[in-house]
Amino acid sequence: MLKSLPLLFFLLFFSLNAVSQNAKNNRIYEVWDSQPAPNRGKDYSVTVARGFPFDRDWETYSYPIGNGYMGANIFGRTDTERIQITEKTLTNGAPYGTGGMTNFAEIFLQFNHYNISNYKRSINLNDGTAYVSYDHKDVTYTREYFASYPDNIIAIRLSANKSSKISLTVRAEIPYLRGKDELNNSRGTITKIAKSGKINTSENQITLSGSIPSFSLNYEGQIKIINDGGQLLSNSENGTKDISIVDANTVTILIATSTNYKLNKNIFLQDSTQLKLDPKVFPHDKVSKIIKEASSKTYQELKETHLKDYQNLFSRVQLKLTKNQSTETTSSLVENYKDNATNPYLEELMFHFGRYLLIASSRKGTLPCGLQGTWSQYHVTPWSGGYWHNINIQMNYWGAFNANLAETFLPYEQYFEAYLPKAFENGSTYIKTYYPEKFNENPHKNGWCIGTGANAYSIGVPGGHSGPGTGGFTTKLFWDRFEYTQDTTYLKNIAYPALLGMSTFLSKTLEPKQEGILLVDRSFSPEQIHNGKYYETKGSTFDQGFVWETYNDLLKSAKILDLNTTFLNRVKKQIKKLDPILIGESGQIKEFREEKTYGEIGDPKHRHISHLCTIFPGTLINSNHPDWMKAASTVLNYRGNETTGWAMAHRMNIYARTKEAEKAHDVYSKFLRERTNPNLWTKHPPFQIDGNLGTMAGVAEMLIQSHEGLIELLPALPKAWKNGSFKGLMARGNFEIDLKWTNGEVTYTSVLSKIGGTCRVKYKNINRVKIKDKSGKIVPIKQLSDDVISFNTKALSKYIINF
Repeated sequence: MLKSLPLLFFLLFFSLNAVSQNAKNNRIYEVWDSQPAPNRGKDYSVTVARGFPFDRDWETYSYPIGNGYMGANIFGRTDTERIQITEKTLTNGAPYGTGGMTNFAEIFLQFNHYNISNYKRSINLNDGTAYVSYDHKDVTYTREYFASYPDNIIAIRLSANKSSKISLTVRAEIPYLRGKDELNNSRGTITKIAKSGKINTSENQITLSGSIPSFSLNYEGQIKIINDGGQLLSNSENGTKDISIVDANTVTILIATSTNYKLNKNIFLQDSTQLKLDPKVFPHDKVSKIIKEASSKTYQELKETHLKDYQNLFSRVQLKLTKNQSTETTSSLVENYKDNATNPYLEELMFHFGRYLLIASSRKGTLPCGLQGTWSQYHVTPWSGGYWHNINIQMNYWGAFNANLAETFLPYEQYFEAYLPKAFENGSTYIKTYYPEKFNENPHKNGWCIGTGANAYSIGVPGGHSGPGTGGFTTKLFWDRFEYTQDTTYLKNIAYPALLGMSTFLSKTLEPKQEGILLVDRSFSPEQIHNGKYYETKGSTFDQGFVWETYNDLLKSAKILDLNTTFLNRVKKQIKKLDPILIGESGQIKEFREEKTYGEIGDPKHRHISHLCTIFPGTLINSNHPDWMKAASTVLNYRGNETTGWAMAHRMNIYARTKEAEKAHDVYSKFLRERTNPNLWTKHPPFQIDGNLGTMAGVAEMLIQSHEGLIELLPALPKAWKNGSFKGLMARGNFEIDLKWTNGEVTYTSVLSKIGGTCRVKYKNINRVKIKDKSGKIVPIKQLSDDVISFNTKALSKYIINF
């Protein structure tokens, strides 16, 4: 039984909420409001992005917490609190019949508190905890909510400043138990979803369990109620199954969930949906163990474990874009920003909120962060909440590396290792179908591939609207992780084999054309439509560019690992024949080789700017090719910023790479004005987490870049960020950077070299600086130009650059 800490907890609440336990970060970030979130319910008449029913209050006002396994949305109400639970492996047939996230449970805490005062609800980003506090009838009530990754539970703590004042009723619902719902999917066929479930109550526990036949999926959730003082009353009469708490001092509620889903290669290799999971496996024992172990700890022990784990990640980075920390509610900040056009504090807060969401959505041993992170109130989640590989899943992880959260990429690596055998199978099928003369009976000789759509149960193949370059877009993440961490074991065991397999596949898609050029045959620029259908071509810039990126990363990997093979020699020859970047008559990077003037093929204002992916996240277009950089900027100007949320985020990152600071800031500002909800969730629309995470990466990219073999300081600093500082942002080479600037000029920089090696730094007139090590000794530097220097570093040593 969980041990109780009586009213001492109430005093601890305020100190923990006001002062983070992390001494390194001296600014507390809160997403907060002075009113509860409204809860007007779901609207079954509204379908958004093939998902339904829509719940505007959930999307716009509720506050999310999560631990990678599951998430909760908190409304902070004082009449009846709503806590909506998502478990990432709970899936149904989705709009495509291939599986998608769905709502796990709705939990309600009925307080019947009206006529309240001094109300506040918040998420403290520094400690990953949500809070509610208010006064009612001369009593101050407080609540804490957090999702612990180490203990895999959601914990809720209810307390008051007077004893015997906690009274409420706890009930739970399994949503969408409505028999069989028929859904029209994208192929015009019918997917039937029949969800069964039951709720049982005992003296102090509510158990929800059931099955979804789409994938033979079994699920269970347990809600454990632990009271200090007072009485517990279980009610199972007249179909009502709830537990009432009367006159307690404090109440702790623990929530654990699970399913019989287990990530492994057989899930992807098995074609039958009914055989992907074992219907005889139930998660009861697993959930019971989680609850039992969590209950054996005090609430404070649970929270301390959560704080230690969470703050280890969140506290690594500090960023300040203004001296002034706003005292406005977050909803007011967002609303007022629409008129003021800029507010450095909101722009700063949004960056930190992105890091919070990534930590809450993607942890080792969990499924990756999908379109909606780890949150869905839907029966059918928009776009299935899946992993879309023509930009969205990549965008989710762009900021994992430069924002010092590399561990959050581990779920995608684990997912990749599970789907890889199927990807090799798909690669063989693809080559046999479209290039039969190149087919090899050995799947590894054909390479692996992946298309746009993917989820916890299946992966796609190139075609339809996105070509083979989709796989290269994906392997870029693996190379980036190596470049930032310099982990050669990872390079040897994961990144290099991934690059080799993808290069093998891409090499077979290349066909010789005029003047010795090799072009990807059957090529697309993702989702671009011309004359009413997806435009198929040969050698689109997107596909050609990612063949180049993949080949280039493979060759760099092979050099590091000291490898030399016949295939690598072939790649060395082929990479010179790709001719990936062409400039058209309008001064634009061509999207298609046959394009002459901008926009003559496809939608000139399309949300995707796939032909610019080789400037970001790729590296082919860089400052060594100023004509290409100028042409990329021309495309951005033509394309415009009237687009979806995630597409604004991509434009922001590319403007950072073209060093157009004001344009990068302008699109970020537009994103905050038009695509940001009062709870800081961002929308496509509807809500998609890629906008949050893509702009988080963009802020870091404006402040530090390292893709050209050196660390460039403040490459795209806008006028709105006149003074500021950051600590802990990462550069390739495994260098951690701290920096301060005043009036737009760098005044202080330190470099922490994690593994040693040569460090190259770029900033105007940097050849005048002096560098000292931690002992104050002058470090020799090599002047490569007026703006570039290099110096040797030792592992785990810090170097101060004195301007």
